[in-house]
Amino acid sequence: MFRLNTWFRLHGGFYGLGTEVRPLKKLVANGLLGWPVTVRVSRFTGFDWKVSMWSGHTHDAPQPVPPQLDYDMWLGPAPFKPYFPHRVHGSFRGYWDYGGGGLADMGQHYLDPVQYILNKDDTSPVEIEASAPWPCHPDAVGMWGRVEMKYADGCRIILESCEWGTSETQGQPYMEGPKGKVYQGFRTDPPDLKDAIASLPEPEPMISDFNVSIRTRRKFGLNESNGNRSNMLVHLANCAIRTGRKLTFDPVAQRFVGDEDANRLVDQPMRAPWHL
Repeated sequence: MFRLNTWFRLHGGFYGLGTEVRPLKKLVANGLLGWPVTVRVSRFTGFDWKVSMWSGHTHDAPQPVPPQLDYDMWLGPAPFKPYFPHRVHGSFRGYWDYGGGGLADMGQHYLDPVQYILNKDDTSPVEIEASAPWPCHPDAVGMWGRVEMKYADGCRIILESCEWGTSETQGQPYMEGPKGKVYQGFRTDPPDLKDAIASLPEPEPMISDFNVSIRTRRKFGLNESNGNRSNMLVHLANCAIRTGRKLTFDPVAQRFVGDEDANRLVDQPMRAPWHL
């Protein structure tokens, strides 16, 4: 049995929104916002991407490997790169070989609930486009400004770092459809949208206690299947940032269409003797 340890689709206050995820799921599932739905994830809607915090260093001089560190094992299947302290420890997030910056650090927490709310646990966006400095550094994760991901049915997820480029999400709703909007702090437009939630049917229950999942052999609410799809959102965004162009994605084959450079980011070679 498998548990992916981000829990906002299951319980807990969802960052700056002033609500749990369940009421948002009820609004969307029962059509009160209309369709398709756009979701904006930025500092202005309650979500800090920590881009500067988890950016890599580009000019650190190589240093001797500390005797207590098995650096070869630490690198694992990643290419060999000269050691310096910022490459390891928590700051490993700032290097493409091991992480994906603040977007990958926070993305699973921020985007898994979005995927659940939009009922996208079995699919992925078909178009991904990013705005970021170009070209990206080949080793160190850096700045990005905006990523827009669009599903086949027209639903969109817009990410803004608010640390580079222009920002369009200030004053905009977190979630918006043709019938209504939800803002940070759980303010709705029209205001009576929030009042309707209590009368709406509850979402299908999920197992939120891993002990129950183990005993019953039934999937935990956040598992290897839906977790793969939500994690894929993070990597799709970073692939668009790294390639510097609009990407088309096949959610069934889980490959980019007509873009082998982007597909090489999906299947990166392993350093010997590591293999699958």
